[in-house]
Amino acid sequence: MSKLQEKLQGLCPYAIFDTEKNNSPALTVKAANLKELAFHLKNDSDLSFDYLRDIIGMDYGEQLGVLYRFYSTTNKQEITLIALAEDRQNPEIPTVSDLWHCAILNEREVFDFFGIHFIGHPDMRRLFLRNDWVGFPLRKDYDTNPDINPIPTDSEPMTDHLPSYQNAPEGGTQQEDHRLFEEDEYVVNIGPQHPATHGVLHFQVSLEGEIVKKVDVHCGYIHRGIEKMCESLTYFQIPALTDRLDYLSAHQNRHAFCACVEEALQLEIPLRAQYIRVLMDELSRIQSHLLFFSTLCMDLGGLTPFFYGFRDREKILNIFEQTTGGRLIQNYNMIGGVAADLHPDFMKETAAFIKYLPTVLGEYHKVFTNNVIVQQRTKNLGLLSKEEAISYGVTGPSGRGSGWACDLRKTHPYSVYDQVEFKEILYSKGDCFDRYMVRMDEINESLHIIDQLLSKIPQGDFCVKTKPILKLPEGRFFKSVEAARGEFGVWIESRGEKFPYRVKFHSTGLPMISVINLLASNNKIADLIAIGASLDYVVPDIDR
Repeated sequence: MSKLQEKLQGLCPYAIFDTEKNNSPALTVKAANLKELAFHLKNDSDLSFDYLRDIIGMDYGEQLGVLYRFYSTTNKQEITLIALAEDRQNPEIPTVSDLWHCAILNEREVFDFFGIHFIGHPDMRRLFLRNDWVGFPLRKDYDTNPDINPIPTDSEPMTDHLPSYQNAPEGGTQQEDHRLFEEDEYVVNIGPQHPATHGVLHFQVSLEGEIVKKVDVHCGYIHRGIEKMCESLTYFQIPALTDRLDYLSAHQNRHAFCACVEEALQLEIPLRAQYIRVLMDELSRIQSHLLFFSTLCMDLGGLTPFFYGFRDREKILNIFEQTTGGRLIQNYNMIGGVAADLHPDFMKETAAFIKYLPTVLGEYHKVFTNNVIVQQRTKNLGLLSKEEAISYGVTGPSGRGSGWACDLRKTHPYSVYDQVEFKEILYSKGDCFDRYMVRMDEINESLHIIDQLLSKIPQGDFCVKTKPILKLPEGRFFKSVEAARGEFGVWIESRGEKFPYRVKFHSTGLPMISVINLLASNNKIADLIAIGASLDYVVPDIDR
């Protein structure tokens, strides 16, 4: 028994222990014991589980529950905690949103799809579905009859009332209502028109003059029920959906899913396929950061540099199209390797591109980065501390702009990232400018990685043969990669069948919109646009 498990067993002798496939401990507790244990996980110096990676709703049959995946950024340990609600008809679990701020939206998502009330949470509205939706779609007994939920033809009425569930003095729980905005508050709607919010996203913004006092985020305008769809698809069919989450990280999303299935099957991937995957991942990172540059420039009023970024991004899309046949959606990574070998011109075209791009990046900085107006509108704006980034789960370049060393290519190397040299880009102030500079510097590091891979890529197979129908062994499996916007994870619970029992995708963008209110409050409304642009979220990844 490890020291970690001994510590946990001392804190919660009532818990049921087992071990994950990665040898990290997993423990199951009743909902009534969750809050006390969660407090120790966060605050005990020997534990210090400051990063709550995922909150996953589960239907275990007779009981509903929530699975929590914790990671300690100081002790480099991870555990899984499962809390079971006692009453399936009225499931209740204490909130942990006061300990980890990422739970504010993640618990609303679990309520939305499973109907679990989180006691003490200040806002138990649905997150993605309309508040008049009937039932909870990710329960196994959910009735899919369209007569129950016909396609609405009217707009959803807006409400200022936030339901919450609190412990009652006489025992049990009681529902309370709180006002989101007061009667005299001046509230404007930003979005869901795409150009204002980098996607079909809606902000209700309370203003005092030009100053933002409060931002309430409304998601779900393009929710497609992808996690529900996965439960009726085979493991070969699911990757088509991952491309359509963060479509700018389509290669990396597929990489995560395929690697999760491959690890579960203990399937060894040819070395050439691993090199190809990382080459495509890094080209994807560059083209995503170029699009980020372009849209940030446009949001701040710079049209000329907008075209610079699009001009150079097209060169990568041309390289993709030669090999994969796609420009935005990349149907290329597959379980066992990649769908086809590299195009005969791939090496030559890529080598030419990585020599070309550094020659024009100086122009980007001359026209935009060093512009005094840009610096005035990005420096000391939208400040996010390292501790807040970890609590909200803001990973990727946005987290590294706050000084959080969270690059999975360094902290948890996968594929062939341990065979190349590159620097993890970190800035410390956590403002819009630092988030911008992390991405611009990462372009250079990606070019360096690609240069090394091109010189070392081996010959050999690009894929291994697999059975036409795959059945994963029973168990829980997780794999995450460093996508362009941060940690993209795939969590699968298998019951040994050809369809997964439950699939959960770790959104890179949901934590970013959860900090919008924190970053925008007490800044001007024009700054809200700059803050959103600096976070670089992609809405289909949020809504799923």
